[in-house]
Amino acid sequence: MGLGLLSDEPAIWITERDLQVMPRPMARPDLDRHAMRIAAHLLDDRHTGAMERQPREVLDAMNATSGLPPLPARQTRARLALRVVATAAVVVVIFVGVLPRIANYSDVWATISDMTWLEVVTLLMVTVWNVVTYWFVLVAALPGLRYGQAAVANQASTAIANTVPAGAALGVGVTFAMYRSWGFSRVAVTRSVVVSGIWINFVKLGLPVVALALLAIEGDVSVALVVASLIGVAALVASVVVFAMLLSSDRMARSIGTAAGRLVSRPLARLGRRPVTSWGPAVARFRADTIDLVGSRWLALTVTSVISQLSLAAVLLTTLRHVGLDQETLSWITVLASFAFVRLISALPITPGGVGVVELGYVAALTIGLDEGQQVRVVAAVLVFRFLTYFLPIPVGAIAYVYWRANRSWRRVPPDRRTAPDLDSGTPGSEQGHPR
Repeated sequence: MGLGLLSDEPAIWITERDLQVMPRPMARPDLDRHAMRIAAHLLDDRHTGAMERQPREVLDAMNATSGLPPLPARQTRARLALRVVATAAVVVVIFVGVLPRIANYSDVWATISDMTWLEVVTLLMVTVWNVVTYWFVLVAALPGLRYGQAAVANQASTAIANTVPAGAALGVGVTFAMYRSWGFSRVAVTRSVVVSGIWINFVKLGLPVVALALLAIEGDVSVALVVASLIGVAALVASVVVFAMLLSSDRMARSIGTAAGRLVSRPLARLGRRPVTSWGPAVARFRADTIDLVGSRWLALTVTSVISQLSLAAVLLTTLRHVGLDQETLSWITVLASFAFVRLISALPITPGGVGVVELGYVAALTIGLDEGQQVRVVAAVLVFRFLTYFLPIPVGAIAYVYWRANRSWRRVPPDRRTAPDLDSGTPGSEQGHPR
């Protein structure tokens, strides 16, 4: 017999075997009516072993290649409070202590207010296009996913990543729960999350190299970009080589997973944590589940990932142009180079969504050699850009989450749960198949 993880939604199931190893609160189905509790369920070390092929082991094992954040163990309240205080301190220091020294906020607001309605509308159009482009990546990484579902999952997970400490990992958990509720297997969901992360990070690592080449042609190469490009080249080459080796054979995949597990086990041992022993088989399973997808969709993944990243850069460039910084003042190549450099910095999970850190990085990179008036325009453009790409997705994501909870037409029983009996009738669930 099974119980619904969401008691009013028969699309997700936990079995009696799962209940035997769950902490007591999780064994009460009436408590699991909120998706964030699903995410907490997925991230809990105490029962991940009871659910086959949970995303934790694969995501953690692939972390070095994909650049995805490791899934954290549950944090104590004190530890979570400390992270919140540290995040708030970083944000206050940057927005109250640093940026006002570069540009007066009243001057910044005056610059923003000078934008015409036509400029605002075109900027919103570019922003919407940027959001849509990432749905293409998700659809390419998960066969059977519809664009509407990609939109809901992407916006909801982005909102979480932008607001909560360790939000990127929690966003993965919520995405997993959404995909599962729409009828996708654990294997397909895990593969989708990891592969899309790998491809996006391949593009992030490659952008500084492209920017350096363009700046070299233009004759304006900075030391910072050379360093960033060298880091990008090294990381990109290493990632591609490791990923290619991983896909080459089952034996190689197991060896890579086992080696990574041993490497991670050393610092874990110093913290009193048990060693990692399951990464070898987990990475081997990942290879077996992924090789066909990569073989058939590598081109779609590459093209959509490049378009997604360049579209985000286009939002930044459009904002700079609309506040009065022309090609002669800031060339599009310089903007692309700055964008590529900051995208590398944003990979460090210092604050949720990089708030504060990303703004400071863009301002520092784009104000080099500019006078005070131009620096004010740069700060104005960066703040507008971040409002559109960081803050605006938060309420949109909240709406997407509510829509997911309310919309039952997409609900499907995942293929690896279709044998679970219906609680009311005692028969297998009647909803079938993947989303059409």
